[in-house]
Amino acid sequence: MHCNSPQHYNRRTILKAAGLSALSWLSPVATTLARAQETDKQNGGKRPKSLIVLWMEGAPSQLETFDPHPGSDIAAGSKAIKTNAPGIMLGEGLEQTATQMDSISLIRALTSKEGDHERAIYNVKTGYRMDPTLVHPSIGSIICHQLTDAVGNTIDIPRHVSILPGQQPARGGYLGDNYDAFKVFDPLKSIPDVKALVKQSRQKQRLADLKRMDNQFLAGRANNQILKGKLDNHNLDAALKMMASDQLAAFDVSKVPMSVRDPFGDTPFGRSCLAAIQLIQAGVRCVEVTLGGWDTHVNNHELQGNRIKILDPAFASLIRELKKRDLLDTTMVVCGGEFGRTPWINGLGGRDHWPHGFSIAMAGGCVQGGRVIGETSPTPTEGSKTPSKFLKDANPIENVHATILNRLGIDYSKELQTPIGRPLKICEGEPIDKLFS
Repeated sequence: MHCNSPQHYNRRTILKAAGLSALSWLSPVATTLARAQETDKQNGGKRPKSLIVLWMEGAPSQLETFDPHPGSDIAAGSKAIKTNAPGIMLGEGLEQTATQMDSISLIRALTSKEGDHERAIYNVKTGYRMDPTLVHPSIGSIICHQLTDAVGNTIDIPRHVSILPGQQPARGGYLGDNYDAFKVFDPLKSIPDVKALVKQSRQKQRLADLKRMDNQFLAGRANNQILKGKLDNHNLDAALKMMASDQLAAFDVSKVPMSVRDPFGDTPFGRSCLAAIQLIQAGVRCVEVTLGGWDTHVNNHELQGNRIKILDPAFASLIRELKKRDLLDTTMVVCGGEFGRTPWINGLGGRDHWPHGFSIAMAGGCVQGGRVIGETSPTPTEGSKTPSKFLKDANPIENVHATILNRLGIDYSKELQTPIGRPLKICEGEPIDKLFS
């Protein structure tokens, strides 16, 4: 089931609704609410609640994945395949993903201003460029900060999780370390440090002793709120609650029948995509799953192909399994990396960094599948000083952030107060409405 219900009504969207609707004689608010009630009714009231990010660290080549130009000079021999969405092609090797294309849309002609890995990862994950005065929160941290509850019932495990984290896992930034992603690795392996190393009686005594020492240290320092906050036992209490929770099973795929596991691929990434589904079911708001190795400055075609072999079954199975569990409409899925790769091959048979027109895939969360937003030219020239002229309907990376936040019901234009006393918008982009209309 796909849905269309708007998740956030700012002044712009309200006025637009009033001006374009046959109900424009009503007040803007009444018009928007009438539309919202009608679309909710049509779609069973389902709205996106969670986000899964398939993070392709190192930057996949758009020409070998989501934006092929077969037969052109820039393809350099790369081939493309048809999908089950008319007119949309994917790079060779994405055959399973092609069968799910009617549930996936592509944003091509995506742009950023960062061509260095570290700075570009920061930019794509936060929607902001690096700033020496503060660290911006990743989108998963923003979601958990703004949507303070769990999905469904109460949750004992972290609501923000990074599986197979790369060099720069999602961070809470100025929101605080509490919003950092909880890092775990291959779901076939147990989570470290969640079992006490001593008997329960001794563990209980140790905790009592720690509490006593903290209270003694705070004695006479009652007015020091910063120190008190540092010794606040909130994190300790949450950790102890998690250690005793049955919800830890959501991280584990070892007991899942092989008939369910096998389609994802016998890889850590494939297993992690399955674990992401289990975590979303348990109430986690955001799961980031990393597949590295996309930085192909040499031997591009072979190395990209090796990564695609891992991505294809996992991505396709993720979409299929979310559908099967009736979770696709309430879970947004984003697949992409920090930038793309050059439309020409270098002297070592590789493709270099290219932030001037790359691609990501989006599915679920009411995204209307089988669509392509933006277009790149098959004839850009090496060394072009104006790469933007080869793009049509381009979107800056912050528009992806605004789109996700908007669908989750978060006011993306809201200002938050940073620790340095500076009001800062959650996001400076605008939603890509064509994904939903």
